[in-house]
Amino acid sequence: MLICEDMFHSVSPMLAALDGAQALIVSSASPARGIEPGPGRPANVERWERLARAAAEEHGVAVAVSQLLGFEGGKGFAGGSVACGPRGDVLWRGPLWEEALQLVELDLGEITAARADQPMLSDLERALPLLIASRDDGDRPDDCPEADFVPPELLAIDAALVDEWLVRFLQDEMVRRRGFERAVVGLSGGVDSAVTAALCARALGSENVHAFLMPYRTSNPESAEHAMLVADQLGIPTRTIEITAAADGYLVEHESDADATRRGNVMSRQRMIVLFDQAAKLSALPVGTGNKSERLLGYFTWHADDSPPINPLGDLFKTQVWALARHLGLPDEVVEKPATADLVLGQTDEADLGVSYGTADLILHHLVTGRSAEWIVSAGFDADAVARVQSRLDGTHWKRNLPTVAMLSATTIGEWYLRPVDY
Repeated sequence: MLICEDMFHSVSPMLAALDGAQALIVSSASPARGIEPGPGRPANVERWERLARAAAEEHGVAVAVSQLLGFEGGKGFAGGSVACGPRGDVLWRGPLWEEALQLVELDLGEITAARADQPMLSDLERALPLLIASRDDGDRPDDCPEADFVPPELLAIDAALVDEWLVRFLQDEMVRRRGFERAVVGLSGGVDSAVTAALCARALGSENVHAFLMPYRTSNPESAEHAMLVADQLGIPTRTIEITAAADGYLVEHESDADATRRGNVMSRQRMIVLFDQAAKLSALPVGTGNKSERLLGYFTWHADDSPPINPLGDLFKTQVWALARHLGLPDEVVEKPATADLVLGQTDEADLGVSYGTADLILHHLVTGRSAEWIVSAGFDADAVARVQSRLDGTHWKRNLPTVAMLSATTIGEWYLRPVDY
């Protein structure tokens, strides 16, 4: 019997078995998610296998889950199909990120034996009316602050899995979908751009990654030194383009009283002008370097740092980027130094934000997964830090979206009516 993903999550395996089904084939298009340390597979692939094994063993049926493979709009479908026997044993486990075709033979006599050993179906048949009536009833257990607050392991990642996942993402988005075989990256000397450059080099080859150093006259010379350490280690070509004259052509001539924030925004946007122009020159694609922490906190320049059309790090918190950088073996000078936008002499991210990334990332995790500020404080976080992070998260939604368009028709570009429209 062929059933869909939604059906499998309901009572359908039980009903199918009661109706005489001996094997269930589940067609799943579940986007890969979950990068916690473990068996080296996305968490949803692991969960699907657990569900398949449990359903097979409980109901005495063979279960095969056929998983979609590929990428679509940033969503990765990792494959990892699985076939289970009627006792919950794994008969075959498909590879990740690769197509595979496998013939799995079933012993139908084993199904009868498994049901005899585990006479669940006869019990269910008698209890079925009650089960159907009550399947949607019942309260969830009370939320418990201690349930999943285990810092810092809460944000730990399987770095090897993330490495391969993001390399394949870049190959799919750049080469297969867009036809670009070269990337341009702004190499700042910081960990985010270093990790992005390393992933691009793995995905495209070092010779196809062009790194640009774009200092301003107030930039810390150490930033360029660290950027070159990364470039030399990766074997990627670099070019230094000083942006002082371009930025000062506006700032000095017309806005000499601009404060540090405005000046920093002008520098960031000038760097994007350089990157996009160099991309056009090299027939390359700009690749973004912003991490999830910066995006949620609004700690970036709108239509500057976030401008590149693809971004491999956008769903990784800063602390997770550091973990990935260590896995990739990037220079300690880059990985261990304080994070800085380097727009003002002596500037650091954590001083600007008023909270460390280690703390901010955990607070953000709880906020975006539905926890209240009160719950987070009760879990042991400093109330001022929670308020600071929540204020930035709530006040910067607009920076995480495309321009708001007045919707006048059923075909508004990029908006939803009855279907997504993109011309």
